[in-house]
Amino acid sequence: MTHKEQQQLGKTLWSIADELRGAMNADDFRDYMLSFLFLRYLSDNYEVAAKKELGSDYPALAEKDSRIPLSVWYSYNEADIKEFEKQMRRKIHYVIKPEYLWNNIAEMARTQNDQLLVTLEEGFRYIENESFESTFQGLFSEINLNSEKLGKTSAERNKKLCTIIQKIAEGIADFSTDTDTLGDAYEYLIGQFAAGSGKKAGEFYTPQQISTILSEIVSLDSQDPSAGKKKKFDKILDFACGSGSLLLNVRKRIKENGGTVGKLYGQEKNITTYNLARMNMLLHGMKDTEFEIFHGDTLLNQWDIFNEMNPAKKIEFDAVVANPPFSLRWDPNDTMAEDFRFKSYGLAPRAAADFAFLLHGFHFLGKEGVMAIILPHGVLFRGGAEERIRTKLLKDNNIDTVIGLPSNLFYSTGIPVCILVLKNCKKEDDVLFINASEHFEKGKRQNVLSKQHLKDIVETYKFRKEIERYSRRVSMEEIEKNGYNLNISRYVSTAVEEAKVDLKEVNTKLAEINKNIKTSTDKHNEFLKELGLPPI
Repeated sequence: MTHKEQQQLGKTLWSIADELRGAMNADDFRDYMLSFLFLRYLSDNYEVAAKKELGSDYPALAEKDSRIPLSVWYSYNEADIKEFEKQMRRKIHYVIKPEYLWNNIAEMARTQNDQLLVTLEEGFRYIENESFESTFQGLFSEINLNSEKLGKTSAERNKKLCTIIQKIAEGIADFSTDTDTLGDAYEYLIGQFAAGSGKKAGEFYTPQQISTILSEIVSLDSQDPSAGKKKKFDKILDFACGSGSLLLNVRKRIKENGGTVGKLYGQEKNITTYNLARMNMLLHGMKDTEFEIFHGDTLLNQWDIFNEMNPAKKIEFDAVVANPPFSLRWDPNDTMAEDFRFKSYGLAPRAAADFAFLLHGFHFLGKEGVMAIILPHGVLFRGGAEERIRTKLLKDNNIDTVIGLPSNLFYSTGIPVCILVLKNCKKEDDVLFINASEHFEKGKRQNVLSKQHLKDIVETYKFRKEIERYSRRVSMEEIEKNGYNLNISRYVSTAVEEAKVDLKEVNTKLAEINKNIKTSTDKHNEFLKELGLPPI
């Protein structure tokens, strides 16, 4: 499917959402829309696999027969169902009962079946608790099918759901159902809903263009980025993963280059966003064994896999990416000062947890790994505890690159942000500064980075280029002289220098002009004298 067709599918779905949302706010409707799209994907994928598994036994129904082929097979092969489902779990890692498949749900919607709401509820619970080998408990927990936003009575809600599902079914009927297509459509919708939800969007969505920069950077060889992308990644982490789009972007970049990815790890505090991430992984064709998303607070380190006290057994990642909440207030207790993540650096201030997030990710970065994190500019120059943390990271030669981005790139904030690239295996004893703050295209609501802008940033990082008013390698001696302040404009100014004025040359020119004026005046006065007129 072409990029244009993918965009068209996204736009089709968005127009349906816009048309049907009614009095419901965009955030609420998003959860319904994306859940139904997810069910469509799971169902289509399952039916294709079932047809392949059953071969000639898969029922061929007449064109006008509205029954689900798999339900027909179930009704005639009751004794074989258990073995069939066992095979399906082995091959595609999940099972969906025929009555819960999208085509059946869509048919119920088309015929205005009064049992649609009940069937959907049962179907969602089945997928959460029974479909997969690993439980996806609570996957649809934010979808309240009995919400009064859908209607005051059960009948009204059922009718509303019939309308929504029918429209979605009609809208996507002509589009391909492969993972790339629906996955891209899903991402498009997440982006559109993010654009419409203002500040809330920062909770779950990293704009694709910024995601691309981070993904490209961490997928390059850590010791020698100019050598190109690494071929094998065992583990990749995003500890504030939102909808999971950043993790998926990293995986995509690696696979496009013929590389392999073992497992994606994501952590998310917000329950709605956590569910979005799990759906997003599956919708992009990932098996439940290829990712692990944890619902919990990163700062409190609630995920068991991160609490191994033996350093020899500590989990480590080949790449860490993150777009954590900017300058989040947090409340570290006294024992946190002894937390293995922060002990060597000190605690980030209560007013801004930026460095707490950074240190969490950095602690689990492998010896040959790369970490790229999006942070507000304040981390580069703020004093106090942040200065102490920043200084130690610099003295230990862990900060590799500082990239300044233009303002107004995010849905959640208009402030300019930076990307910090950190390594444990850094060879150079300098820091690369890239000042891309003035390199953007102005959009209607947000500024935009073009493909060329993205390429310039990545290529500059890759080859450690020095470009006037854009990038510079700065020695540790110079940084030390500046009190370990990393304010980008100190090292790479975008200001155009005023041309130097040669006063001697200017004086000579003025003298010459005055001489010419006098000569011309004397000549003019001679003419006036001949005419009997007073001189000037």
